[in-house]
Amino acid sequence: MLFGAERAKAFVDAVVAIAMTLLILPLMESVNEAASQHESAWTWVLGHTGQLFAFVLSFGIIAMFWVDHHRVFSRVERVSVPLLWITMAWLLSIVWIPVVTAMVGQMSSRDRVLISMYIGSMILTSALALFTRLYLRSHPATHTIEPDRLLAGIAGEIATVALFALALVLALLFPEVSYYALFLMLLTGPLQRLFARMLGVRRPAS
Repeated sequence: MLFGAERAKAFVDAVVAIAMTLLILPLMESVNEAASQHESAWTWVLGHTGQLFAFVLSFGIIAMFWVDHHRVFSRVERVSVPLLWITMAWLLSIVWIPVVTAMVGQMSSRDRVLISMYIGSMILTSALALFTRLYLRSHPATHTIEPDRLLAGIAGEIATVALFALALVLALLFPEVSYYALFLMLLTGPLQRLFARMLGVRRPAS
């Protein structure tokens, strides 16, 4: 059974917006503490560089995930129960990010367990996005995405999963690199084009 996709799209947008907003809460709490202790703004900034970095990084990553999801679902016209549950799993991975971000901002940047939790959550989100595209490919009645464009998107998701996995390996092998390994994600475009050629895509995704 298929349902209209509009309510599902609105729900996803709302949940993602809430998750992005929650990222700022630890910083808001620290501002209140700094104000009660009469700290200067510069003192606050210097004392919370880790939290600020974690906030900006996670905000950017969630934004990247949302843009990718929005690009796909803009062409999804109907949803099935399995597709809804896949989407719920994807949202679960998204709403977890503010929790682990708060940990990253306040705990050691060389904590291998925390590194695994943080980057591992990105791998999970990306893998679920890949699973979503694979589901759509096998259920063409749910969308109006051209086959080549969908296959190019699958190549992009594979590239994203691969780069997050590589970032995790580098961060665990070289703790001093830590979360800076995530800047490997800047290579997503070139790697996507490589995988797209390997899959025989005739035109890139838009």
